[in-house]
Amino acid sequence: MNICFFYETGEETIDFAARELEKHFNMVDSSLHFYLNPTLNALEKSESIQLFLSLTKALNSPFDDQYTISFDIDQKEGAICGCNPRSVLIGAYAFLTQLGYHFLMPGENGTLVPKTLPFSSSSPCSFYMEKKASMRHRGLCIEGSNSIENIIDVIDWLPKVGFNSFFSQFREPYIFLNRWYDHINNPKYSAEHRDDTFYLTCYDTIEHEIRKRNLILHSGGHGWTCEAIGYPSNGWTVAENPPHPDVIPLLAKINGKRSLIDNIPMNTNLCYANETAQKRFCDSVITYIKEHPQTDFLHVWLADEVNHVCECKKCKTVSPTDQYIHLLNLLDHELERQNLTCHLVFLLYQELLYPPQTESLTNPDRFTLMFAPISRSFRDSYPESFQPEAIPPYERNQMVLPVNINENLTYLQKWKDIFSVESFVYDYPLGRAHYGDFGYINISNVLSGDIKQLHHMDMNGYMSCQELRTYLPNSLPNYLMGQLLFDSALDPQNLTLEYYQHAYGSNWKIAYEYLQMASSLSDCDYFNGKGPRIDQVMQERFLSLQQQCEEYLPKIHAISSDPDTTNIFWKLLDFHVNYSIRLSISLSYLASGDLDQANQSFADFCDYIQSMEHTMQPYLDVYRIIEVSTKYTGFSMPNNLNTN
Repeated sequence: MNICFFYETGEETIDFAARELEKHFNMVDSSLHFYLNPTLNALEKSESIQLFLSLTKALNSPFDDQYTISFDIDQKEGAICGCNPRSVLIGAYAFLTQLGYHFLMPGENGTLVPKTLPFSSSSPCSFYMEKKASMRHRGLCIEGSNSIENIIDVIDWLPKVGFNSFFSQFREPYIFLNRWYDHINNPKYSAEHRDDTFYLTCYDTIEHEIRKRNLILHSGGHGWTCEAIGYPSNGWTVAENPPHPDVIPLLAKINGKRSLIDNIPMNTNLCYANETAQKRFCDSVITYIKEHPQTDFLHVWLADEVNHVCECKKCKTVSPTDQYIHLLNLLDHELERQNLTCHLVFLLYQELLYPPQTESLTNPDRFTLMFAPISRSFRDSYPESFQPEAIPPYERNQMVLPVNINENLTYLQKWKDIFSVESFVYDYPLGRAHYGDFGYINISNVLSGDIKQLHHMDMNGYMSCQELRTYLPNSLPNYLMGQLLFDSALDPQNLTLEYYQHAYGSNWKIAYEYLQMASSLSDCDYFNGKGPRIDQVMQERFLSLQQQCEEYLPKIHAISSDPDTTNIFWKLLDFHVNYSIRLSISLSYLASGDLDQANQSFADFCDYIQSMEHTMQPYLDVYRIIEVSTKYTGFSMPNNLNTN
């Protein structure tokens, strides 16, 4: 049988879509013959399936997605049409899903293929689909520690489940690559110390893979303050040299002193009343835009960390948010003057959760508002409706970040009352909190609930700031995120059950029951450092979790070891139950107040995951779970890692 693809040549993403269809068909039936844009009379039509890939009328925004799919095996004809090349590609993967492919996780191991295709069987197969994405902004932002292969696998997976955006963060995502290649937090690997040429090649590769799929590229974020004072914005790194004397007057004055906060430029704000600081900040952004015209959305944020704003006489008369909006207006004015069209994203985060008192955007069409409730609890989703709460008046460098959902949403509502601009949520369910949900059931439910409420919040999308290697025990949260952002009418529970059935096969109920148990006895907020560390209820839950994991261990290991178990998901579950036993022991000691035993058990846990990273690298970010556990949960860094 011949498969003939017809499409307009010269469009890279549509050509890629055709080749992706060919690749996936070959996984099932290697006897098929493929032709790209053949001459019709050169082939016997009766022996050919014709698939047409084409562009339809564009929507109002180039960032919106819509596709239609039609297929009739009797007519031996099908069509995949999209409003832009990216939509054609998303439609191609949706077509494969209709044929029985399941894209459950990034990487080759994450794709399940059907046993047969309708092209080579007598089974009837015809369908028609038309879908428009529910949300405009649907993406992931890189965090953690990643090889270039990890990043490419994620970018490759995004359109397979409906995402359209990738945020590479900072000028370049150096720190996220460097953590892996220097093997921070894993002394069982020797640091590789890659040179600048290697990292530059990585950046080019990332942008090439994004462009090939016509995905929307987000860049920037924190770091413009570093660039303005002569430090590289390559992450939360300690400065090698003290600030130049000419730079010191540009730094925020805190407790009577102008200096780098903890010697980390990324966490150091500027004196935003200083016109030289303003100009240097804006110049650093403008320079980047000129050098990176491929950027679709550039994030313009201030320094990271809370309570680091300037206390000089001039700054104290203006709120940090008013200074921020003033900076954005200066930047917009310069972009207009230089005829630069880059779209800018501004951030509601920490002090900037407080709306401005006097300033407003002079050109709101250039900007997108991004709500980033980093301190929120993940025990509950955003509610369908909420009662605004009284929020404390702003006190410079005395802010206590809001934890409960209603307080966070009150800040957003105060912005919405005075700013009418495009908006999306930037949230962190898979950035720290997910390590506290051992079964990924609770965090998946909270995430699904959040997405279901975005329309009620007048938000047009969601970007997850997260580690890319978040697949232990599986990739259910990521999968639900992509599916629901594209089609918010889908039922999360149905998607969850289908995911388990596909991932775990005939024994899926055992996996589901085990992971439900693990979620019910663990806690995102406790792991994320919220609430007291000594907690008898949590101690008892962690002890119960350890006991029940030990009871499940032989059953899970037996299924994983069965020669008939060929996919990765049971192998991951076998590792996961051993991982969970060790981590729950550590947490039970921590919750009891026995820090010596807690830290000893945690060191044993670290040794286990470090020793297993050679096989589990694509699925668990060893660097990041150790960092979160010691920075937020309450464990001490193991002795063999204290020098990293």
